[in-house]
Amino acid sequence: MNTPPASSPVSPPPAPISSAHLRAITWLSLAAFASAAATRLCDPMLPDLARHFGGPPAEVAWAVSGYAVAYGCLQVIFGPLGDRLGKYRLIAMCTLACVPGSLLAAVATSLHSLIAARMLTGVTAAGIIPLAMAWIGDTVPYAQRQSTLARFLIGQVLGVVGGQFIGGVFADTLGWRWAFGAMALLYLAVGVGVMAQSRRLAQPGHPEVTDTAVTAVDKAPSDMLGQMRTVWRTPWARTILAVVFAEGALVFGALAFVPSHVHDRFGLPLSAAGGLMACFGIGGLSYVLFARYFVQRLGEVGLAKLGGAALCLAWLTLMIAPSWVWTVPACYLSGLGYYALHNTLQTNATQMTPSVRGTAVSLFASSFFLGQSAGVSLAALAIARVGPMSAFAASAVLTPALALLFARLLRQRHASTHSLA
Repeated sequence: MNTPPASSPVSPPPAPISSAHLRAITWLSLAAFASAAATRLCDPMLPDLARHFGGPPAEVAWAVSGYAVAYGCLQVIFGPLGDRLGKYRLIAMCTLACVPGSLLAAVATSLHSLIAARMLTGVTAAGIIPLAMAWIGDTVPYAQRQSTLARFLIGQVLGVVGGQFIGGVFADTLGWRWAFGAMALLYLAVGVGVMAQSRRLAQPGHPEVTDTAVTAVDKAPSDMLGQMRTVWRTPWARTILAVVFAEGALVFGALAFVPSHVHDRFGLPLSAAGGLMACFGIGGLSYVLFARYFVQRLGEVGLAKLGGAALCLAWLTLMIAPSWVWTVPACYLSGLGYYALHNTLQTNATQMTPSVRGTAVSLFASSFFLGQSAGVSLAALAIARVGPMSAFAASAVLTPALALLFARLLRQRHASTHSLA
């Protein structure tokens, strides 16, 4: 069973989450779907954008990377704002604020204006997923938090796959502009729903506020730098941030090159090779659908080990695969393993500094993003200098080592909690 960390008091088993609370989490999951879909929307339409604007591939790719850079850089702003203004309300405002950027992308007349519109959307979307995780941390007891976060992750996982599907379908039929128009409508509909839910949460005596809220006992600093210092001064927080940075580098440093590896080694068209990545999402969805069972049977320590083992097996399968068909189970295992490990990290991130939870989770997301960026750059360098298998080999060795280290640290932390109790 999950054991609460040292910062969380030991208490009797909590009551089941109310249906009203689940409805509030469902709206957050829908917002996460929109945010994740926008992240991957341009992936399948890059060739179409290159033909339309006549730009070189590296410049057109900024329609993807520009969004990611803006998204990652703004994490540290929204966390402290959420702690001060209210997380759910700010999530609603961020979701609605994504509408203008999506509409501007739909009517872009040049590649530069499209990139600027995408960066604007990245700025406004940056507050959705981290603040949603922090709000769940505020309102869900720790014993139920990992399975609840997994339920929330359903929207994010489906968004990763759905974004590529939406972008590809519109690019092949009505045109790429309609994909951004569809995203604007999605953001508008979800934003209105989240805002309405936010107003219900603000009503005095609402069950989400009075019955299940997990409040911090420490007084939070009022200034942004003070909130960040609170996180950095917490040893467990520094550990989680370091581990998630390494996880992002190892997992996505290898994952980013799976399509090109399958294309180069087995001659599979790039479109089909990219389509195989949907198996990563299916693996992740398999985890979140059965997360409650996994948490009950394995606990946090077991889930960390499961994640490392599945990822190791995925990369080894890719290295020795005799045909592209083996990429299907490999990508599935990578999705299952990644979400088992990452969901455990997310759960701990929501509790590492409860007094400034929004700031803590935003720094967690920022560390994860920076890890991804560093991992892809290092993997590209290794592939160029050592060979195409180097990224998979490094991840096959280092990812399980990281997972075992994290599992050991979790076991020590749980033992410390029991001794204090």
